[in-house]
Amino acid sequence: MRILVTGAAGFIGSHYVRSLLADEYPGHEGARVTALDKLTYAGNLANLPVGDPRLTVVTADVCDRDALAEVLPGHDAVVHFAAESHVDRSVAGAEPFFRTNVMGTQNLLDRCVEARVPRVVHVSTDEVYGSIAEGSWDEDQPLLPNSPYAASKAASDLVARSYWRTHGLDLSITRCANNYGPYQYAEKVIPRFVTSLIDGGTVPLYGDGGNVREWLHVSDHCRALHAVLAGGRAGRIYNIGGGTALTNRELTERLLELCGAGPERIRQVPDRKAHDLRYSVDDSRIREELGYRPRVDFEQGLEEVVAWYRENRDWWEPTTTANRTETETETNR
Repeated sequence: MRILVTGAAGFIGSHYVRSLLADEYPGHEGARVTALDKLTYAGNLANLPVGDPRLTVVTADVCDRDALAEVLPGHDAVVHFAAESHVDRSVAGAEPFFRTNVMGTQNLLDRCVEARVPRVVHVSTDEVYGSIAEGSWDEDQPLLPNSPYAASKAASDLVARSYWRTHGLDLSITRCANNYGPYQYAEKVIPRFVTSLIDGGTVPLYGDGGNVREWLHVSDHCRALHAVLAGGRAGRIYNIGGGTALTNRELTERLLELCGAGPERIRQVPDRKAHDLRYSVDDSRIREELGYRPRVDFEQGLEEVVAWYRENRDWWEPTTTANRTETETETNR
C-alpha cells in the first residue's frame, strides 16, 4: 500500500509517518509512505526517518498543481495534514492561511480526483465549531469559527465535503482536540512554556487564564486518524477527543510544577482578540463506530513530554530564539 501524507514534516504529520513506518497500525504493515511538505518554518526534516527505504520525501506546496499531479498517481490513500495552524499568526496576517488551507485543499482534492485516489482523510480541528459554554459539540453542530485560522479550516472542511458529494471522492473529515507530544514546534503553548521555563524565562498567560481546552496526545490522535482511514465512512465527520479538559491556568500550573518553577514565572498578557472561551468535543461516533479510545494518561503524557524537551535541546533550541521575538505564544492553539 502507498500512502501520501501532506504536511508530513510537521508535528502531527511526522508522528503519523513514523508510526506507519514502525508498523504500529495493524493491517498496514509494510506500507510505503510519500511525505510531502513545503518545509516552511514549522516543517523539519529532522522529524522524519529520512533514509528509511519505505519513505519517499517530496518537497512541494499543496498549492502546486504540477507537483501534485506528478506525485499522486499510484497512491492508495492520502492523509491531508498540510495547513497553516497558528492562531496568533492568522490574526496578524490571514492570507497564507486561506491560500494554504482552502486553496491548497481544493488543489489537492482536484488532483486526487484526477488520479483516482481511492481514499482520503482530511484532518481538521475542533476550532471550526467556535466556542461552547457548556456541554460538547457533536459532528452535526454548525460551524461558527472565530479566528481567521479557524475560518480557513472550516472553509477547507466544506471544500472537502463538496468533493465527496460532487465527485464521489471516498473522503472522511476528522476534527481533533488540542494536541501535545514530542516534536511539537515551540510556538504552541506546551513546548513554548516548557522551553522557556527550562531556559529560566517567564511564560505569558492570556487574560485570566480561564479559557478551557481539551488535550489529546499526538499518538492517540494518529491512531484515531488511521482508524478513520481504514474504517471510516465516506462523507462522514469524526470528532477526536482526548478526555482531559483544563483551563489554561491549570495547564500552566502543571507545567510550572513539572519544571520546578513557581508562580512568579507567569507573565499576564492582554487577551487575544475573539479568544474562544471553551472547546469540547463529543467523540461518541468514533468510539462507537471504530472502537477508538485514547490510551495516554494526560498526567503521564505531559510528564514525558517535559522530559523529552529537557533531553532534546538540540532539536528545539534553534527555533526558540527567533520564535520568542517574532510573535507572542499560542496559549490555546
